[in-house]
Amino acid sequence: MTRKAKRLTLIVGALAALGLAAGLVLFALRDNIVFFYTPSELAEKQVAPGARLRIGGLVKEGSVVKSGRDVSFAVTDKTRDLSVSYTGLLPDLFREGQGVVVDGVLQPDGAFRADSVLAKHDERYMPREVADALKKQGVWQGEAK
Repeated sequence: MTRKAKRLTLIVGALAALGLAAGLVLFALRDNIVFFYTPSELAEKQVAPGARLRIGGLVKEGSVVKSGRDVSFAVTDKTRDLSVSYTGLLPDLFREGQGVVVDGVLQPDGAFRADSVLAKHDERYMPREVADALKKQGVWQGEAK
């Protein structure tokens, strides 16, 4: 084999290995590319306990129970509810009826243990994904653009 042929073989082999590695990474991340799941999507997907996820929706009215730094509440998409527990300080703008995204672990009992809670940043804002999920279910009550 000539020097050019060896170099070309090496380059083609390296590109093939890089493409295979990228394909394997994308295949492994196929379920985690979603920014968050709504409670209904989570129930449909039947995720195994212990999985790290992000859940988004609205804080259900009348569901917030505070005990010191421990807080429990329900995240709803108006179809299904998901019980969430969190220990720590909540964002100042966290309240019932508002959009929220929680990051954490699904527990064996079906509840969600949150590590972080993200709330909307002003009274007109809701994460686009939460608004789209609510529109898809026909329960969106936001202002028309």
